[in-house]
Amino acid sequence: MSVIGITLWDDAVLAGCITKVAMLPQTQLIPRREFEGRQPTAASRAAKGCRRKFLRFFPGAFRDETYLDWERNYKWNAHVRWEAELNEAAFRSLLKARRYQEIGQHVARIESRTNLLFSFEKMAFRDAVKSEAGAAAFAAGLYEFLYGTGAQDRRFEAFCETIAGLPRKQTRVLTWPLVTVFGFLAQPQRHIFLKPKVTRIAAQEYGFEFPYQSRPNWDTYASYLEFAATVRRDLNDLHPRDMIDIQSFLWVQGSDEYEE
Repeated sequence: MSVIGITLWDDAVLAGCITKVAMLPQTQLIPRREFEGRQPTAASRAAKGCRRKFLRFFPGAFRDETYLDWERNYKWNAHVRWEAELNEAAFRSLLKARRYQEIGQHVARIESRTNLLFSFEKMAFRDAVKSEAGAAAFAAGLYEFLYGTGAQDRRFEAFCETIAGLPRKQTRVLTWPLVTVFGFLAQPQRHIFLKPKVTRIAAQEYGFEFPYQSRPNWDTYASYLEFAATVRRDLNDLHPRDMIDIQSFLWVQGSDEYEE
């Protein structure tokens, strides 16, 4: 199907694309015991403890079969869908055609294939972009955040204000998960997803000072990006590919799903 010159794939075609992309080198497996004896060259004792915990669950590190099944593939597949439906050119064309609600529908559908947001957060977002005004504000704000040319801090703060101004029914929409999930799915090389409780626990376990504030703001997000860069550097020999791997590593540290 084509809308204003943009090819929108049906589920069957898109599923084929996702299967092919998901089987790129990111899913090439290595022996499960290969990483267990390795140690980072310059990391704190706490960081090394976090590394050992991750490898106890996933001995093959970021290429571990179970890791791919439990943590990485569904996030990567959502990114593939984003690239197919809302890459910069497609997004810009939809904006120019004022197909604001269509953009919101694409975003909601892509995110719905993940478990990153709670159900009440998913509903709050859908409610916020139901109206033409809400959808228009969100679409313009998200495009500028992802593809704009301004400084990253200003674009992030502007996007926070966009989210804060969206219509709401019962649940507030200005939350860290809603502010960070779209950048994470669209640009996992650059952006990372923030779940407050899990991230704060992970930072504590890792020994990283994380100046968290409950209202989304650039200073907290910049600190989180610094945290992610530190983790990526410490795990360099395990070859994390992007923020999906870093976020998944931190999820293992902070989530009660991985209690030992």
